[in-house]
Formats: sequence, C-alpha cells, structure tokens
Amino acid sequence: MNNYESCQGCVCNQLRRLQPQTEVDLYLVGGQIIENVIFINISSKDCCAFFVDPSTDPDSTIIVDCQYIQAIRLETV
Repeated sequence: MNNYESCQGCVCNQLRRLQPQTEVDLYLVGGQIIENVIFINISSKDCCAFFVDPSTDPDSTIIVDCQYIQAIRLETV
C-alpha cells in the first residue's frame, strides 16, 4: 500500500473524488473552521490536501492533512 492509499476516512475519500476549483468550508479536528476556500488537489504521495483562500491578497495556499479534516461543506452556486 502506498502513502496515498493509507490516507483513509470519509473526508480523504471525498476529496479524491472532488472536482478541482470546488468551493468548500473545512471543519478541522479541534473545532477550527476554514470557510470559503477553493479545493485544488490532494497529493498522490501523502495525505496533504491543497486549498486556495481567495479572501487574502495575494491568494494564499492552505495545506491540510486530510485525516485532520472532520467534515467538508460543499458550497452551492
């Protein structure tokens, strides 16, 4: 099993299927919420999920271990 397959859980599995450029809210272990970020991708080498925060100037990149995200909310257009 490679590292990518070792990233288990509901959120990791959902992120693997999620279309890039989807706007989401992240609910992290510990209660922190990161709102209105854009999903970029999930690494094929580890459990890192990449998001862009368009509310910062310039846009900042947020990198989160998908195993520490308890929930994601998909933004509807």
